[in-house]
Amino acid sequence: MEQWVENLFTKEVLEDAATRYGADATDAKKLGDFENYVYEVKRDGKPFILRLTHSSHRSKSEVEGELTWINFLNGHGINVSLVHKSVNGDLVEELSVGDSYFYVCLFDKAPGTSVKDPQFGPELFEKWGAITAKMHLVTEDYEVSGTERLSWEQDDLIELDKYIDPVKDQAIVEGNRNLVAEIQQLPQTKETFGLIHSDIHPGNFFYHDGDIHVFDFDDAMYFYFVSDIAIPVYYTTWWKYGEESLETRSAFGTEVLTHFLKGYMNVRAIPLEWIERLPLFLKMRDYTLYGVFHKKVDLANNERVNELVVGIRNRLIKDEPIVDLDYRAIWEQSLRPQLNK
Repeated sequence: MEQWVENLFTKEVLEDAATRYGADATDAKKLGDFENYVYEVKRDGKPFILRLTHSSHRSKSEVEGELTWINFLNGHGINVSLVHKSVNGDLVEELSVGDSYFYVCLFDKAPGTSVKDPQFGPELFEKWGAITAKMHLVTEDYEVSGTERLSWEQDDLIELDKYIDPVKDQAIVEGNRNLVAEIQQLPQTKETFGLIHSDIHPGNFFYHDGDIHVFDFDDAMYFYFVSDIAIPVYYTTWWKYGEESLETRSAFGTEVLTHFLKGYMNVRAIPLEWIERLPLFLKMRDYTLYGVFHKKVDLANNERVNELVVGIRNRLIKDEPIVDLDYRAIWEQSLRPQLNK
């Protein structure tokens, strides 16, 4: 979190936020503070997730748009954490702090735990693909008025020169602009483009009794559905083999995508032409993360994150992908179980 926002956040703000939902923050457990303040609090003895979003990060309408969609998904039987109304009957409470606001909401705590390394295998990847496809399928006809979520082109990280050195990183600034221009030319239909989670990585879901439960929809935006397929390949590969060779990363990426697509295409079809466009969205994540880390982290005083950023930068400068896959072969292999039904 940016330091000036940290200066606004106090114990009193947290207690006020919890009270508005009939919850108790006395023994609140802090779960995160990267882009939002996230706490586990108790209400009637049960754990819930309280989130405070500063107005510099999202508008109230954006938060409402996120929460309305989450409850829509929940209502269609998808494992996402239900959003609760405050004692005033609102999904979002607005807390005034100085000349800005914190927007507060309360979620069910997802059952289960984070996945561990031994669980990173075909069964998990296929279920990951299936729940992603279910979200996409029910969202194809999703229409709601009165709330908003931004389109990807409106994201503040779309122009990286606001957060990185435009001289030192001129090649990265230009590369990002060229990639954005290329993606802008892709066709938009209800089958290809819509509201997506945009960040379904292992830190944003729990695994419980063989089912995946997704949370943290803060990055939800209108973007191409295929981006939600790129994200699992990107993060599982980066976290597990990020410092290994392209060959090693690609071998693991092949396993992830093959089984993810098996689960996905068992629920929802996706044409080969879109799977072959995955490299665009994998590279987009490199550019986005490069900007996020420069925006949110004091890299001079965080050696570990700085090492990660250097790795991303080196890939971008060399034009080296996170993985180099045979997308046609993977798609065909993933499609076979569907053809044999």
